Amino acid sequence: MHRKRAFYIGRFQPYHLGHNSIINRIADEVDEVVIGIGSAQKSHSPSDPFTAGERVMMIRNALEKEKIPNYALPIEDIQQNSLWVSHVLSRTPLFDVVYSNNPLVIQLFEEAGIPVKQSPMYQREQYSGTRIRKKMIEDNDWRHLVPDAVADIIDEIDGITRLKNVSRTDMD
Repeated sequence: MHRKRAFYIGRFQPYHLGHNSIINRIADEVDEVVIGIGSAQKSHSPSDPFTAGERVMMIRNALEKEKIPNYALPIEDIQQNSLWVSHVLSRTPLFDVVYSNNPLVIQLFEEAGIPVKQSPMYQREQYSGTRIRKKMIEDNDWRHLVPDAVADIIDEIDGITRLKNVSRTDMD
């Protein structure tokens, strides 16, 4: 029996309820979701504070409650767009369809002959990693924007302190 698998990629800095909503909608259409953790080599910066391993934990723990069969896999950036799809395919289980709204991702997978569907956006203005990180730095309430399991991991790794530290400059 062929299990239908979808691929969805994001940086997940951090994984939030917008991502969770999209993955739930994708899971309604397929048997398993392959989740690519993009820019996996990046961490400890204002826009990418969390490591690939921390993001794997966030996704795994958040989706455990949802009972969505998934593979959350780190995917490092490469600087050759023409090779990126083969790079992704070498690091993931086979999948049948890609969900994305990113024009470059759509173009690259379509050129490779892999079907692409637009991801349903979920309250993008509220659920944005940039907005959530800003709230963390400014000590504003952010926990309601992420699954409880993600907030627990951020607490466990002292992620707020890290984000504040890496966001400072030597002029602060």
